[in-house]
Amino acid sequence: MELEKNAALIIIDQQKGILHPRLGRRNNPRAEDRMLELLAHWRRSGRPIIHVQHLSRSQDSVFWPQQSGVEFQERFQPLPGEQLIQKQVPDAFCSTGLEARLRESGIEQLIIVGVATHNSVESTARTAGNLGFDAWVVEDACFTFDKPDFFGKARSAEDVHGMSLGNLHGEYATVVSTAQILMAD
Repeated sequence: MELEKNAALIIIDQQKGILHPRLGRRNNPRAEDRMLELLAHWRRSGRPIIHVQHLSRSQDSVFWPQQSGVEFQERFQPLPGEQLIQKQVPDAFCSTGLEARLRESGIEQLIIVGVATHNSVESTARTAGNLGFDAWVVEDACFTFDKPDFFGKARSAEDVHGMSLGNLHGEYATVVSTAQILMAD
C-alpha cells in the first residue's frame, strides 16, 4: 500500500447539519479527529484536498441551503486553493464535474472520509471504483447513524457502518484505517 504524491483527500459533508441531534445515535465518536488528522497531513504535504458540500433539494434536510446546517463546520472550512464540490445527491460524482477535475489533474488515487458511511461515502466510493479510480475509504474517519433495515429491524450505527464498509471493500474500494494511510506515506 503506497500513497501517491497527488492522492486526493475527499472530505464528504462535514457541515453543521450533520451534528443535529435529530439524526440520532452515531458510531465512531472520534471520526472527526481522524478526519482532521488526515486534513492536517494533506495540508502539510501539499496534496489535493476536495471538500464536498451537500445542498439538499429537500426542505426538511439538515443540509437545506436556506439554513445554517448547510454551512461547513468551522474546523472543516476549506482554505484558499482547496477545491469545493457541491452536490445535490449522495454521490459526489453525480452532476458535479468531479471526475473531469480529477482526470484533468492526473489524480487516480482517492482517499475518502466523511459522512454518512452508508450514504454519501458509500455512493461516492462505489462510483469512484466503477470509474477506475484507486479508492480508499478510511473506516475510522467516517461515521453513520442507527437505521432500520428494509424489513424494519433496528440496526446499530456500528452494524450499518460495518455492512457499508463490507459492501465496498475489495470490490469498489480498499477499506483502511487512518494509521494505515499515515504509514503508507
